[in-house]
Formats: sequence, structure tokens, C-alpha cells
Amino acid sequence: MVSSFFSKAKPIHFVVVSTALCISFVMTKLFMVHEPFGVWGLLKQVLIFGVCLFSIFIFDFLSGKNDLTKKNSFKILFFTLFFMMLPETFLNSKILLANLFILLAMRRIISLRSKKDVKKKLFDGAFWISLATLLYFWSSLFYILIFAALFLYSIADLRDWIIPLVAVITVAMITASVLVLFNTDLLSYIADMDMSISFDFSSLNSKHIIVAATMMLSCFVWGSVYYLKNIATKAKSYKSAYVLVFIATIIALTILVIAPKKTGAEFIFLFAPLSIILSNYMDVVTEKWFKEVFIWVLILTPVVGLIL
Repeated sequence: MVSSFFSKAKPIHFVVVSTALCISFVMTKLFMVHEPFGVWGLLKQVLIFGVCLFSIFIFDFLSGKNDLTKKNSFKILFFTLFFMMLPETFLNSKILLANLFILLAMRRIISLRSKKDVKKKLFDGAFWISLATLLYFWSSLFYILIFAALFLYSIADLRDWIIPLVAVITVAMITASVLVLFNTDLLSYIADMDMSISFDFSSLNSKHIIVAATMMLSCFVWGSVYYLKNIATKAKSYKSAYVLVFIATIIALTILVIAPKKTGAEFIFLFAPLSIILSNYMDVVTEKWFKEVFIWVLILTPVVGLIL
């Protein structure tokens, strides 16, 4: 049974999800990319896959280190299945890297609950989000997560509230220096970032995207009911971390709504927080048969998308 197999965290689970991710990645490149790959092109694809794989490891570390889920592998299973549901994410290297930076930022922001190295964690969190913003502008909405953490963790020192701004300025200065070094016009670079907002969803009018989006949003609605109820049962020191995950989910949904170019790749920001929500949902479900059916529905969703 799949649910029993992933019910405890084991190294073999990384092998399984990595293999599934690799197969999905290769199939996406073979059937959705119609350009021949040279040596450098293949190297680039290996690096892109490396970003996807590293994202899973960072996500697992983020969840485990902050006790956001129990010690099982449901979270990395869901994270991988979401990739497979929306293979468009494999086609946008910038948004893949931006999501990796957001995961690195979340790792630092959520760990503020320990109240150790607060200034360093705030700087790192804002630094990673700033890098993500350079790649995908609307990643900047995750700055909200930093100030939400400052409020939820009751960090009242004014100097701590200023540190994220210092990190933003640092990234801006480094970026400007690099642009000058490569003789690139700063205004042109900013113009290319696409800061516009669009509510046109017609580009998502694809059967497999509709199936995947419907499944993910249904999981969010259903899982969030249990997730929010479950927060009340958590220890006081952990409640804020769970709230931050939910806020990250809302930010990701906001990006989906306002993204200027909707290709399906922008769903990637939803993968991590939704995987945590669903993993927590699996922890409260007692019926083994329901767990099994639920997981198999998620597994079969990418297959149905391919058939359609």
C-alpha cells in the first residue's frame, strides 16, 4: 500500500520520488520541447533538473527541522506529484530557481521561532526573496512573510524590522554593480521584469492544466479546514510556524491570480505550503482505505492529464 510505504520517513523514499521526478522531467523535455539539444543544452537541462531535485531536499529539511509535519514522507510525495501534474514548471528555469530561493527564505523565516540569530535569519530571508524577485517579480509578495513572522514571533526590536530593508538594498547594489560590469542598461533590465498584473486566465485553458488546477485547489480547500483546526492543538511555540505556512499558501494563490503571464508554471509557489497542509491532513485521517484512495487519486491525476 502506498500510504503505508510513505507513512515513515526512509531514505528509499527520496530514491522513489527522485526517479519519478526524473522520468516526468525527461518526458516533458522530449514531448513539450521541440528544439534539438546540443552539449551545452543538455548540461543546462541537467542543471535545471538539479534545481528541481535540490528543491525537494530543501523542502524536506524545511518541514522536518521546524516540525511542520510528522516524521513521514507524504510531503515530498505530494511535492513531486504536483510537479508531475503541471510539467510546465519544468519549462521555466527562472521560476524554478525563484521557487528554490523562496524555499531557502522560508527555511530561515520560519526558524525565527527559536529566537536565535534573529538578525542573521531576517537578513538571509530577505536576501533570498530579493534574489527570487530578480527572477520573477511577483515573488516579492513573500516579503509579507517576513513581517508576518516579526509580528507572530513578537520581535519588537526596531533594528530587526529594518534589517530586511538592508538585505534588499544589498541585493540592489550587487545587481547594479553586475549590470554595470556587463554593460547592461539598468532601466531596460527593470522594464524586462514585467511588474504588470493580469486577470486573463485564457492561457490556462488546457485540459491537463484545468484538471491539475482543480485537483490542487480542491485539496487546498479541503485540507485547509483540517489544517486550521489542527493549529489550535499545536504547542504554543509551534502555532506561529503553522500560521506562516498558511500565509505562504495565500501568497502563492495571490500570485496565481495576478501573474501577468499565466503558463501554469506559476503554480510552483503553491507546491510547498500545500504539500505541508496535505501532509498534516494525512496525519489526522484515521481510515487507511481513505488515505490510499486519496493518494492514488493524486498519483493518477498526471496520468489523466497526459491522456487528455
